[in-house]
Amino acid sequence: MYKAPYYKADGKKGRARALPEKVFDGIVNESVLHQVVKAHLSNRRQGTAAAKNRSAVAGGSRKPWRQKGTGRARQGTIRAAQWAGGGVAFPPIPHSWRQRVPKKVRALARRSALNDRAENDRVVMADFPAADAPKTRDLLNFLGEIGTEGKVLLLTDGQNQRLYLSARNLSHVSVLPFGKESAYDILWAETIVIERDALEDGAQAIEEGKLEPETEAAEEGEPDA
Repeated sequence: MYKAPYYKADGKKGRARALPEKVFDGIVNESVLHQVVKAHLSNRRQGTAAAKNRSAVAGGSRKPWRQKGTGRARQGTIRAAQWAGGGVAFPPIPHSWRQRVPKKVRALARRSALNDRAENDRVVMADFPAADAPKTRDLLNFLGEIGTEGKVLLLTDGQNQRLYLSARNLSHVSVLPFGKESAYDILWAETIVIERDALEDGAQAIEEGKLEPETEAAEEGEPDA
């Protein structure tokens, strides 16, 4: 059973708390993580790269010189790939890079990523401070109190708009509701800070089958344009 350090809303450290075994089961499947992360990055590609081949380039319908007798190499059109201003040989064409990953595979990848962070003592449980208005400075002070370093992923109990707005202009901090994060989001962060209520309620919901470990849109990204 994994344990995580616990911090109160004022930044003071409490006793370490056990992480629920329904989520942190100790399984780290690296091959599944590799598959899901590759699919996630592939689904982020727009697939809009394009170039013209020789049939799409304007001009060049006439043979530049006769076939024989000039001493030069034979040419059929000035729009061939070897000519300046000609078409591209085997050009990229717009297409979708989208890959679909089964829901159970995405769930296993998410648990594997969480277990990897727990094994390396990068999971923190905390009570996020309540704020009347979004304050980036207050959030930075809280993160400084609990000693986070590098990129940080904050997992909240449901939507927390004030916390999201507080971290919106911080490139190294990401805020997501617990259960909506993907394996890529977890591996992106060096430290995972999970709200205590979110972890307790989320683990119970997963056990009862009421909460999907992650959504397809979060893991696979938006469809290509």
